[in-house]
Amino acid sequence: MMRRNDPAPVGVLFTNLGSPDDTSVPAVRRYLREFLSDRRVIDLNRAAWLPILYGIILTFRPRKSAKGYRSVWMDEGSPLLVYARRQVAGIQARLDADLERPVHVALGMRYGNPSIESGLEALHAAGCRKILVLPAYPQYSATTVATTFDKVSEVLEDWPEPPALRQINRYHDDPGYIAALAASVREHWAEHGRADKLVISFHGIPKRYVKQGDPYPRDCGITAQLLAAELGLSRNEYKVCFQSRFGREPWLQPYLDETMKTWGADPEINTVDVICPGFSSDCLETLEEIREENRGYFEQAGGESLRYIPALNDRDDHIEMFARLIREELAGWV
Repeated sequence: MMRRNDPAPVGVLFTNLGSPDDTSVPAVRRYLREFLSDRRVIDLNRAAWLPILYGIILTFRPRKSAKGYRSVWMDEGSPLLVYARRQVAGIQARLDADLERPVHVALGMRYGNPSIESGLEALHAAGCRKILVLPAYPQYSATTVATTFDKVSEVLEDWPEPPALRQINRYHDDPGYIAALAASVREHWAEHGRADKLVISFHGIPKRYVKQGDPYPRDCGITAQLLAAELGLSRNEYKVCFQSRFGREPWLQPYLDETMKTWGADPEINTVDVICPGFSSDCLETLEEIREENRGYFEQAGGESLRYIPALNDRDDHIEMFARLIREELAGWV
């Protein structure tokens, strides 16, 4: 029987979406195949969806996506993976300084490498019999958080003695998270000036998922309201939009790309700042879709300038927020 003062280390599995291993078309195809085969992401009937996925999407989309990844790739690799590794290192350093009991932090991506399985195995090898799972998604959605927990459960099914588990579902209204977002906006304004409008853009999901019970847009709305209040913005000074829609069915609206085209033609809106609070790390959807694609929509329609406000990435206040969340959730374990 395990004693309450058992000295075994505690593990933290820090997760995010993932990215291709490199920018080659085959690597992007492998990544998209895993991602778009997830029933939480695409819940269509398999008999209808798989022929589309393998016959059309995986034939044509990888080449286009590979070009996008090449435009944002860093010397160390995918931006998402680079920042996730820095986040894990920063969190580990803070926990080492704050806690007497050893806590090991491992990285695991839902799709691609390093995998969730490899992260769990690393924690097991370190002797961790208790593990906290922290998906780096501020707002809960079945398409992100739930599928992460699905994968963790799938991996542990084959373990003779799975560890005790805790999980963090969301942190969309955490004061430290909101304060870090607001600080990043203020720093941007101090350097570049304040734009005519602030857009708070979140990744979209199909409306159908919301009708089935996904609370994601509620979480997004709360984050936007708290951020606007922290910045002292009136309702006409900011707008919530949704990006990255895929396929033909209706997704959460208003759509970011359509809004940028409309605003670009509006003579009263010359400059726009865009922040994406749903992304804990910069990635293809922020660096390419916002900083390049949507900036093009706005400026080609007549707008003067669209400025992207970077994700929180490995900012000190962001790392400290994660470390505090972990310390609080580990109460009773450490």
